[in-house]
Formats: sequence, C-alpha cells, structure tokens
Amino acid sequence: MPVTLAEHCDRLATAIKDNRVVPFFGAGVNLCGRPQGTLWQRGQYLPSGGELSNHLAEKFKYPGDDKWDLLRVSQYIATTEGTGPLYQELRQLFNAAYPPTSLHDFFASIPAYLRIKGAPSNHLLIVTTNYDDLMERAFEAAGEQFDVVTYEAEDRMNRGRFWHWPPKGEAKLIEKPNKYRGLSLDERSVILKIHGAIDRANPMRDSFVITEDHYIDYLTRTDISNLIPVTLAQKLSQSHFLFLGYSLRDWNMRAILHRIWGEQRLTFNSWAIQLNAQPLDQRFWDKRNVEIFDLSLEDYIHELKVRL
Repeated sequence: MPVTLAEHCDRLATAIKDNRVVPFFGAGVNLCGRPQGTLWQRGQYLPSGGELSNHLAEKFKYPGDDKWDLLRVSQYIATTEGTGPLYQELRQLFNAAYPPTSLHDFFASIPAYLRIKGAPSNHLLIVTTNYDDLMERAFEAAGEQFDVVTYEAEDRMNRGRFWHWPPKGEAKLIEKPNKYRGLSLDERSVILKIHGAIDRANPMRDSFVITEDHYIDYLTRTDISNLIPVTLAQKLSQSHFLFLGYSLRDWNMRAILHRIWGEQRLTFNSWAIQLNAQPLDQRFWDKRNVEIFDLSLEDYIHELKVRL
C-alpha cells in the first residue's frame, strides 16, 4: 500500500536517526534550487548530465544526433582528440566556486542535529556520481570534518583503485580495501565519489569516469565492494538507499547499482525522488523494492527537513 509523503518522511527521519540511510547523489541534485528556465552557468549553476553532454558536443563538434548521450559524446572526444582535451574542458567547467544547493546544506546539517539528539552515531556516508565538490564545501561551511574517498580512472599504475583524502595530510592509496582501517564513520562523515572527481589543487589528480571505455573498464573490474574500504562496504550492505537526482535510463548506472545491491545479504527497502519518472525508471525501481516519490528535490528536502 503506497504511503504518503509525510509518512515516508517520518519513517526516513527515524532511519536517519538510527544511521540506516545512505544518500546517493546523481547529476540532478545540481538542479535543486535553480529557477525554472534558467540555464546552467559556470560558477553559479552546475550543468545536469544532459547539459554537460550538449556543452561538450558543441565544443568538440560532435557529429551525431544523440548530443544528450554523455558517454557517447565523451567517447567521441577521447577517440578523436584524446582524453587530455576532454579532461581540460571538464576542469575548466568544474573548477569554479559553485554555491552548494539547499540539498547539500541540508545533509551537511544532519551530523550536528544527530549530536543534539544524542544519536549513537552521528556521521553520514554519502555516495555520489558527481565530479564537483559541493558536498565538501557544504560540510566545510557547517564546520564538519569529513573524509573523501575517490575513484582513480586514469593513472596507469593505480587505475581502478580508490584514494582516501583525510581532513589533513596527503592522500592515501587504498591498496588492500579489505584490510584498510584508515576510515571510521564513528569519527567523521565520508563522501564516496564512485565516478572520480576534480582536484582543485592539482589538475594531475583529476579523475572522471565519463567515456564508454571508462565504464567498460569500471564494470569489468571486481565488485565495487571489493575496491572500497571494508568499513564502507559493510555500511552499504546494511543500509537503505535514498536516490536523489537519478534517472535510471542509463545502462551504466543500473549495472553499478546492481552490483551494490548484490552485496546485501538482507533486504533494505529504498526510495527514489524523481519528478516525472518514465515507465522504464518505474519498472526498474519496482524490481528493486525502491519506492518512487514524484516531486521536485526542493519540495522533498523541505518536507524532510520539517519532519526531521
């Protein structure tokens, strides 16, 4: 029996207080709070996946009709010009001081709220497929320490591994994920960037899973739970998922989520917030016991904040 939005938010608020929820951020979260009809603008509004694809297609004269297909357009650029020009253009776009959205600010405020409520654990694991640093900036503005774990897509020696960026000190390569103990959700929140990210300080450390070849390499490796630190893998296997800003028409996203779900020994129902979901999205979510709520992210975050 479908539940109302208010009932859902009450349940989710309880699950958050019990530390049983992992938010997943997709490219759509960057549209949260953008006035309707407003185009993306460097330094003010980040592009959606479709807007990024169209921008790259125009910049590099992509000849196809499917300019909305980010993987296809990026593969064309990497094949005809190399990954260097592609990475340079992505850095030009993402290396700007975009303001965090209300969604990022909301999740950055949760640890302090949980501390006030005396929750036994008050740190979050946030998973994102985005390359930007809005969540990091939101945590910094909230005065929260955090760790970042980022996928390496290009480096020949370390491709397919993850890096751990602690609050202070140098990045650490996670060579043996099942034995890595440098992360603890009891100490700090963690941002897990499974598609890489921009490194504002060093362009040589930029990493973007964005071309078809990147995804093939990504998906032919071992399960993601064997690549990330064991503490994070355990958290993913014992949590509800809250999908924000995703459309699952993309085969690559479905394949990655299939692997993550495959590691759950017990079932944890999950939720997706998706305005005007297409029939294919609905069928996929239904198969995975994911309940869809058809409303904007702004309205959802407002209601969840009130209930929490």
